[in-house]
Amino acid sequence: KTGHEAGFKGAVYIDCPMKPCFLCKMPGHTTLTCPHRVAMEHGVIPAPRRNTNTSLDYVFQSQVKGKISMVKPRFLVPNQLECGNIKFHQRRVTCLEFHPTKNNVLLSGDKKGLLGIWDYVKLHEKITYDSVHSCILNSMKFDTANDGVLYTASSDGTISSTDLDTGIGSPLLNLNPDGWSGPSTWRMIYGMDLNTEKGLLLVADSFGFLYLLDRRSKERIGQPILIHKKGSKVTGLHCNPAQPEVLLSSGNDHFARIWDTRKLDPKSALASLAHGRVVNSGYFSPRSGNKIMTTCQDNRIRVWDYIFGNLESPSREIVHSHDFNRHLTPFKAEWDPKDYSETVAVIGRYISENYNGVALHPIDFIDTSTGKLLAEVMDPDITTISPVNKLHPQDEILATGSSR
Repeated sequence: KTGHEAGFKGAVYIDCPMKPCFLCKMPGHTTLTCPHRVAMEHGVIPAPRRNTNTSLDYVFQSQVKGKISMVKPRFLVPNQLECGNIKFHQRRVTCLEFHPTKNNVLLSGDKKGLLGIWDYVKLHEKITYDSVHSCILNSMKFDTANDGVLYTASSDGTISSTDLDTGIGSPLLNLNPDGWSGPSTWRMIYGMDLNTEKGLLLVADSFGFLYLLDRRSKERIGQPILIHKKGSKVTGLHCNPAQPEVLLSSGNDHFARIWDTRKLDPKSALASLAHGRVVNSGYFSPRSGNKIMTTCQDNRIRVWDYIFGNLESPSREIVHSHDFNRHLTPFKAEWDPKDYSETVAVIGRYISENYNGVALHPIDFIDTSTGKLLAEVMDPDITTISPVNKLHPQDEILATGSSR
């Protein structure tokens, strides 16, 4: 037993942290039979030793690493349920965003395409708009020039610019102008992000194509560009916060890819990051933009510590339970925007925990530098799964959207 705890393979004791989980076949915690399912550092796979004599490594050490805080700030876990809005949505919540200037306002979308606006301090001050989209609202982005306007992407194949005061939406893009003619031609939009420097709205569909829209003229720029395998869904887009022309895409073809939007071509990806299954999401770190974090359906969270280095393998793979069935919103690990060290991430957990006889699904706070579980948040009043989670950009507040 002492040898196994030291890290040797072949563990046979049921309470040994190196005992492989029968689901993921690795040291981990994705099944109830594994006693160390919350000891995530036992599931971390470190990257191979890298060559530190390259010019890119020199650039990282001399120019980039100094911008990353080496002292981790005091971390507060928002683990006290403060307020809730029961049956605010008729169907499962699919996305959440905090208002950029109205500190207490939360926006939410659901499977039916409904857009909700909730002032959670006043509690009962809430609005819902059900005429923006006809089905799943997958993504939301605020217009940085006018925070009263929200861009929304939907599985109905449209991008809408919605006035939050009136709820009136103006269509910017419609990929299905002739209506429904079968699933083989119906295009859905999942990925969307905004390049604020260029005034570009970047949109990706369920057939692997990327579209560029001019935010000012509200017109499409150029032709669609194939950025993932033809016929595969692009699940997400994210522009680098420090270098907005650098784009990260994730897809159903088991890849996340990095692009230079100034030189877009189907074969011009700067890097292709291979995964074992569908990639639910991929995000650059929120401040420096030097790290990448992806969430994959193979129960792994992968982290690349810097985009200038060897991207063939991740710096770490963290085992985590987030494989799900088709009736859930995909789990996505997201960075804490307040964390200067760019190490803290939050994600809901699929497997349940026994909480005084009640099966609850925690929300996990993870230190991505070690894989360690910082906290697991649960409440007896929340008995559903919480796949959609959003941390407030300034306050110690976590918003979570229910699967019900």
